[in-house]
Amino acid sequence: MDVWFWQLVHLLLRDGYRIARMPEHGDEIWLESGHWRRPTLVRLVRADFDWSRSLRLDIEYTWQFIRQMNGRKIGKGGRVVNVYVMAYPPVDDWEFLIAEPLPLSGAADGAFHTLLIHSGNTGEMLPRLEEMTGATLRPAPLVGEADPFAAAERLKHEVLTEWRRQREEERRIFEYGKPLFTRLLIVVQVAMFLILEWSGGSTDPSVLIHYGAKFNPLIEMGEWWRFLTPMFLHIGFLHLLTNTFALYYLGWTVERLYGSLRFLLIYTTAGFFGTLASFLFTPSISAGASGAIFGLFGALLYFGTVYRHLFFRTMGMNVISLIVVNLLFGLLVPGIDNAGHIGGLIGGFLAAGAVHLPKRVAWRRQMKALVAAALLAAAGLWVGFR
Repeated sequence: MDVWFWQLVHLLLRDGYRIARMPEHGDEIWLESGHWRRPTLVRLVRADFDWSRSLRLDIEYTWQFIRQMNGRKIGKGGRVVNVYVMAYPPVDDWEFLIAEPLPLSGAADGAFHTLLIHSGNTGEMLPRLEEMTGATLRPAPLVGEADPFAAAERLKHEVLTEWRRQREEERRIFEYGKPLFTRLLIVVQVAMFLILEWSGGSTDPSVLIHYGAKFNPLIEMGEWWRFLTPMFLHIGFLHLLTNTFALYYLGWTVERLYGSLRFLLIYTTAGFFGTLASFLFTPSISAGASGAIFGLFGALLYFGTVYRHLFFRTMGMNVISLIVVNLLFGLLVPGIDNAGHIGGLIGGFLAAGAVHLPKRVAWRRQMKALVAAALLAAAGLWVGFR
């Protein structure tokens, strides 16, 4: 059954599954599907339990582990398939343990299925596993390998090699670029803050307007450059401090993911869309990098549409939670330009879609994002200046 176990892993990998978790002892592997509409998480375990009590304890532990997992959402209609590969089943009654699936976060949000495959029921269990995973699982006889142990070790070595390759690929995704423009933008906004303070104070409306804050009457008179300059100005030290910290952490991540030039384009586009939304919906003077910073959130959301499982396994829920909390905070606290935040979020998402991710090409998606951004910007400018 060792050969069967590693063959099943190989067949799932061939059908588009990715290794999500692989403990060092190697007799347990977690794989995830690439299908976002119906996500499936498969746990394969090579184990021999003499008694059903050991099987029951392992099922319960795994079920509780799944229910408490952070960073991964099984989602509505998704499922977890917990598969035991055994030479022989437990000697006492065990069928009742796997007769019905267990719920995950409510009956509508997915189910936890358990299958037990042993030497006497493969013909019955494999079709059920195929139905649950959507994969074609037909282990073929190993030609030319008389030693099953050697065959199992070879298959295991191939899986471990794939696991190392996958981890290296993911590491490179997060370390593509160096945060050059992040540092430069922080220096620029701190320098501009000092200039504002030296010129009369960063909270003085006349000083802010003089140095390029968003001021609707002057934009309507033709000073279009005010769609970009507000992202470098801040009103008060606390405003500068919060945006600088946000730019440092978000910019560092986004610039490493997208590379410096893509990052700069995303940041400036998001800043433009943030100011445009503020111009359309708020008449007051405004300044700050918040719209551009929300655009970095948008870029991370777009990353999640390309690498869905990697996104939710690493930062996904934290990013979504921060977006929701900040938007709610902007709605509840007066004086915060929430229109600029939402505009920046949309602009950053569309800009990220237009430039896409390094070493990946998706011309259709990129053209759709570019056209959507251009149409949205044109519509906003037409409404604002008519």
